[in-house]
Amino acid sequence: MGKISNNIKLTGIIIARDAEERISNCVKSLEFCDEIIVVDTGSIDKTTEVAKKLGCNVFKYSKGSFNDWRNFGQSKAKGIYIFYLDTDEEVSVKLKIDILKLVKVWGENVGCYAIPRKNIILGKWLKHGGWYPDYVIRLFKKGSLIKWENELHEQPIYKGKLKYLESAIVHHKEDNLGDMVKKTNKRSEIEGRLMFEAGHPPMTIPRFISAMAREFWFRFVKNLAFLDGGEGVIMGLYQVYSRFISYAKLWEIQITTQNSKLKTQN
Repeated sequence: MGKISNNIKLTGIIIARDAEERISNCVKSLEFCDEIIVVDTGSIDKTTEVAKKLGCNVFKYSKGSFNDWRNFGQSKAKGIYIFYLDTDEEVSVKLKIDILKLVKVWGENVGCYAIPRKNIILGKWLKHGGWYPDYVIRLFKKGSLIKWENELHEQPIYKGKLKYLESAIVHHKEDNLGDMVKKTNKRSEIEGRLMFEAGHPPMTIPRFISAMAREFWFRFVKNLAFLDGGEGVIMGLYQVYSRFISYAKLWEIQITTQNSKLKTQN
């Protein structure tokens, strides 16, 4: 790993699970960091072995969810600055140069930086449909990052100014629809439960139609998903489907809970 100085100045943090086939590229793109931490959240493959061979500091921590794993990674980081990367992501050459410059001359009162992502989906970089620039906040001065919150779609709580970079993270999202459907099934269960716990109103036919219409408008009218060709159209329609499944899972929980209450009352 390339050293910025004799001290640990920049820590790269990777959250991983069952990623033995893709973690190598992720780690190698972070070799400019002074240390790389891998938080393994319950792998049953050789993810941890691969990471250790590449010189990473590996910690196993499977409790909680995405926000907990990111917070745990921060607690283990020794760097003044921390940078998060997922196992299906890589740092572009331009982004590497920009980060190295930033950690040498960090802006006054700057707490963190948001970085765009190039989402490679079904083998194509999608530039429309809401997929770009897809900013994610990943680079922090460690003392400015208070914590990550939210079980799903986790977000950082920080102090200081937020600034934006132009160079991007390359995100190798799903390569095929089969993997996409599996991920949607898992995430929709969490989303449905979270909406239920937040007291979402009972799902009705108009609410289903409204939710799908909003997603369609966002993907195709506002962000012109069709300009990315067949892949763009497929992904735009798939996001409408994904939104429907999340609300269908919410409906299922609502109905099950209602029936359980009726049985108890009878």
